[in-house]
Amino acid sequence: MIATGLDRLLAEVSQLGGRKYGVLAHAAAVTQGLRPIHLALAEAGQPPAVLFAPEHGFYAVEQDMVPSADQRDPWSGAPVLSLYGDDVASLRPSPLAFAGLDLLVIDLQDVGARYYTFAATAVWAAEAALAAGCEVWVLDRPNPLGGAVIEGNLPEPGFESFVGAFRIPVRHGLTLCELVRLQALRERWPGQPRYWTMSGWRRDLLWSELERPWIAPSPNMPSFATAVVYPGMCLMEATEFSEGRGTTRPFLLAGAPGVDAVRLATRLSGRELPGVCFLPTLFKPQFQKHGGEICAGVELAVTEPGSVAGYRVGIEVLEAFLEVSPEVFAWRDAPYEFVSDRPAIDLLSGGSALRAALESRASSNTRDWVETWRADERAFAVERRDALLYPEHA
Repeated sequence: MIATGLDRLLAEVSQLGGRKYGVLAHAAAVTQGLRPIHLALAEAGQPPAVLFAPEHGFYAVEQDMVPSADQRDPWSGAPVLSLYGDDVASLRPSPLAFAGLDLLVIDLQDVGARYYTFAATAVWAAEAALAAGCEVWVLDRPNPLGGAVIEGNLPEPGFESFVGAFRIPVRHGLTLCELVRLQALRERWPGQPRYWTMSGWRRDLLWSELERPWIAPSPNMPSFATAVVYPGMCLMEATEFSEGRGTTRPFLLAGAPGVDAVRLATRLSGRELPGVCFLPTLFKPQFQKHGGEICAGVELAVTEPGSVAGYRVGIEVLEAFLEVSPEVFAWRDAPYEFVSDRPAIDLLSGGSALRAALESRASSNTRDWVETWRADERAFAVERRDALLYPEHA
């Protein structure tokens, strides 16, 4: 049984005595006994003075790219300040947000993919708090995908965004504390957060091996299986195909009206991608892309989560859609996470190379690009070592 950073802090909660502090967290920041962080701390006699909310809000109720408003916590009465508003400036808290506080406690469940925005919020909030003279404590949680596997390319300069804030591979194999520590080392922060590490966690452990229930950190991350395929299936957000938002199986479904589902599933099954199967399917999103329409496409069934190369799966799915339904295929052209001057697919993939390879309609070009990941993965594996808080195993 592991103990998270929050579990360990509660065992030493007297360290919060006399502190006026804020908590940056969300719905998945719960104790081993499944108590929300702010309620558990209050019950231990150390209630936070203010709560900070990342994208999706403190209670993980808002859909993607929907601003969350400042409010009051209905259970404790504490003010909740949003760090995800209606413009890019809202993503980085002002030093004024920490007025009167002497400590910021950060506890955010990440899912181990570069696109997931909680890591950027954690880093930027920590930077702002330290600059405002606040101490920062980061409470660690498991990377659901483990800490051993690194997959994907490093983003190119000029493609930074909220869904690609740091120069890390898509699947980085870091915990939240390690990711914050990496950025602190890279940027040579004058002050350093305190990292509350876990006990009992190893880099080779997947979430399914932890004996902890899955609590959704955001509305469209309802299961561990979703997290397994998310490093690749998030790429569907950059197209006009539905990625399953508006259904009960986001990122495990992909499709659109007019797709030949049987041919698509056959094409993908023939690739023999380990750990995942593709079923032809019909589904009807209730909102977002193709809301209220019958979509044809594929459902992903995760059979061996430890074998899934999630990023590669998503690229294979994109390539298959382009091959089977070129007349339906279209890239998203609407602004994406406050960026309107670069395609969403370039922001997610960290450059224009994937888009160019797919548009060439030559599978060899896509495979050649995937092969370039290896050098990036090796370089990152070396760089991240100074930031690791849990040992690597041979």
